[in-house]
Amino acid sequence: MIEVLRANFCSPLTLAFAFGIFARVIRSELALPRDLYASLSFYLLFAIGLRGGVELSHSNPLDLAFPAIATLLTGCITPLTSWLVLRRIGRFSISDAAGIAAHYGSVSAVTFVAAQQFAASRGLVVEGYMPALLAMLEIPGIQIAIGLGLWQLRREQCRRESGPGLEGDSGRRSGQSARAVLHELLTGRSLLLLVGGLLIGLVAGAEGCKPVQPLFDGLFRGALTLFLLEMGLTAGAKLSDLPRAGVFLVAFGILVPIAHGCPGVWLGSLAGLSTGGCMVLGTMASSASCIAAPPAVRMSLPEANPAFSLTAALAITFPFNLLFGIPLYHHVAAMLASQAVAYD
Repeated sequence: MIEVLRANFCSPLTLAFAFGIFARVIRSELALPRDLYASLSFYLLFAIGLRGGVELSHSNPLDLAFPAIATLLTGCITPLTSWLVLRRIGRFSISDAAGIAAHYGSVSAVTFVAAQQFAASRGLVVEGYMPALLAMLEIPGIQIAIGLGLWQLRREQCRRESGPGLEGDSGRRSGQSARAVLHELLTGRSLLLLVGGLLIGLVAGAEGCKPVQPLFDGLFRGALTLFLLEMGLTAGAKLSDLPRAGVFLVAFGILVPIAHGCPGVWLGSLAGLSTGGCMVLGTMASSASCIAAPPAVRMSLPEANPAFSLTAALAITFPFNLLFGIPLYHHVAAMLASQAVAYD
């Protein structure tokens, strides 16, 4: 696992993020054009959905039913628990709590690949539809967290606008606010791009998507490298905000993934996944996204500070999962499998 950790931290993706931070620390004027950033955000979200849809088109619906339910349940639980910890214990602002929760409700594709490599090195069988579950986990994890943030922001705005003695008007405004947030979530660019790409990939399938594969597959990592460079620039500009939340973020970035990963393994076991599949699902539940969540948060909650979410996801949770998390979830999955055999 040390070699996996070294390879990932020496990859162009991580180095681009670090270079962006370095450029801001030395006060360079380096910046990506705003239009390029918007284009990269659109491309990455749509490509993630499209690739997930192609993977879904390969899967047998009957085999996928129970694992899909477990995955969607996981995608609903992880952003809610992250939000509660960040707001009640961490005392983060609404936007920052929602932004971090969206990252921890979503999935790290790099950690997912590392979990599959871990399984292969130990001869564990992993279900072929796991990439489809990864795509399914992205949408609720991101949208629930963003929805909580937008709803709370609208409620606060309604209270400020209503003033004292206008409780009835405040209630009407809150109802209108809830409807407005729901409409924004269902028609927002990030959700439409993810779901639209998923449906297109599902309907077209691998054969139908072959003509566009060079654009949405071959160029994906290059576009992601540029996007992480911009994220590094943004995070580096706000590093001064980190000291007041540094200790909490370290604890959050280690303890919350464990609290998500172990139940994820258990849900996978209930859904009938193999030991390797349970370990991979637990790893996905414990990981934090640096691909789908950042553009979605930037689109919907531009005031959220990316220094918090990206530092927690990339500098704390990512290496923790590679070194300790994946072996832990494998151990839990093996214990559950041995218990199931004993009961039989």
